[in-house]
Amino acid sequence: MITINITKPLHGANGEMNLHVDLIIKEGEFVALSGKSGSGKTTLLRILAGLEDAKGEIKVGGESWLSESFRLPPQKRGIGFVFQDYALFENMSVEENLLFVSKDRELAKKLLEMTELSDLKNRIPNTLSGGQKQRVSLCRAMMKRPKLLLLDEPLSALDAAMRTKLQNEILTLHKEFGTTTVMVSHDTSEMYRLANRVVVLNLGKIVNDGTPKDVLLRTSGSQKFSFEGELLDIIKVDVIYVAVISIGQQLVEVVISEAETKNLQIGQIVNVGTKAFAPNIFAS
Repeated sequence: MITINITKPLHGANGEMNLHVDLIIKEGEFVALSGKSGSGKTTLLRILAGLEDAKGEIKVGGESWLSESFRLPPQKRGIGFVFQDYALFENMSVEENLLFVSKDRELAKKLLEMTELSDLKNRIPNTLSGGQKQRVSLCRAMMKRPKLLLLDEPLSALDAAMRTKLQNEILTLHKEFGTTTVMVSHDTSEMYRLANRVVVLNLGKIVNDGTPKDVLLRTSGSQKFSFEGELLDIIKVDVIYVAVISIGQQLVEVVISEAETKNLQIGQIVNVGTKAFAPNIFAS
């Protein structure tokens, strides 16, 4: 079990704020941290890793990592940290990147086999694709069989197909090693697919905490569907207006009235909902 009760002053998206997190994470849970940019998600990861200081306490499995008078160094915390930018040693081969963390060649071999990297073990990072680099980074994070795996939007720079593949590999490693995982993500499908719990931060405070279904499947009134996206354009076609909205990886067109156009601005985040909807689902 991980017990977190910390505070830290931050300069967030809306100015000065206080990060305050009081949270208990069960052993083996996969927790997704969600919320707007600047809400404190990455800072919380860095505090857990010991890369940033805070006031309060953190206990992991009964061991104190942070208290009023004590701060356990990052190298003694038994964590694996996967960054968005890979952070690999460019002068080392794939295998050497793993063995730098631990000299356990059998574990390195197993991880490379699990992530289909065995044939690339002698390659250096700058000869690999983005997806391959992130798999190496993930394997390296698992080389100490961490108690806690921290993922800071590790897949955000990858295309949709590679994201899905690596999501499956992350989940496989999480279950295989029985680790507790905390992941920062803005991707709703990613959180739903991987996490068994979603914690939402806003202005440094927890505003929602529950299962992915309870937190992410939001509807209001009698709506059957509700999606959030960015308004990219409003186009007049004859006597009607069409709003072009970016939702995830898709662009959708919605017919709106002239009156509605007066309350909308290009670039704002909007919700697209419908009360009467008979969807058709096709295999892509």
